[in-house]
Amino acid sequence: MDADGPVTAQTQSGRRPVLVWDMPTKLFHWLVVVLVVTAYVTSRLNWMDWHVRIGEALLALVLFRLLWGFFGSETARFRRFLRAPAAAWRHLRHVFRREADLQVGHKCGGRGWYCYCWLCCWGDAKRRHARRRAVDPMGSRVDRQRHHSAAHDPVGRIALAAVALHVLAITLYAIAKGHNLLRPMLIGRKLLPEQIGAPRPASALLALLLLVVSVVATTLLAMYL
Repeated sequence: MDADGPVTAQTQSGRRPVLVWDMPTKLFHWLVVVLVVTAYVTSRLNWMDWHVRIGEALLALVLFRLLWGFFGSETARFRRFLRAPAAAWRHLRHVFRREADLQVGHKCGGRGWYCYCWLCCWGDAKRRHARRRAVDPMGSRVDRQRHHSAAHDPVGRIALAAVALHVLAITLYAIAKGHNLLRPMLIGRKLLPEQIGAPRPASALLALLLLVVSVVATTLLAMYL
């Protein structure tokens, strides 16, 4: 039995499991989820050393995703899902239309602009960390009232709004269109008709190389910015 159901059922429905999300894309997605939650918690608890480290990890992931968007697997490439606003609007006009999910990769309405939020959050955390070090070189805890948490900071509000919008879109597609967007991002595969070709994956070695480049770039930025 395959992860997507019995082989007989797949044959009868004329569909077969197709790998639409590679492991690097899935890991990026879920690591960002974990790190964003952790960044919010450490900000609320005023654990700024950890908050900055998490911001640097997020920056490394974002840089990796940007590189993967140009050199990675077919469904991860920006040219596959970044469209003009008019095309995105045409897609969103039918968001309440009940239809089969035949999309391979990101929806047309999807955008990678949340990367900007994480870059801003990282930069904001670095600035606050530098101010704290200037006032208190020993790194002791700062008065909570002087710290702008993610819930009150403008950049933090943008990031939280991006997260809320992402969750809302997943919920809307599940209710209005009957499309389960979480399952393919968890298992990597989706049941698709035979006539839809499988996307081309990129090598794991390339993903590792791009990750190393991203980590090195983040380390240099953290040291000199």
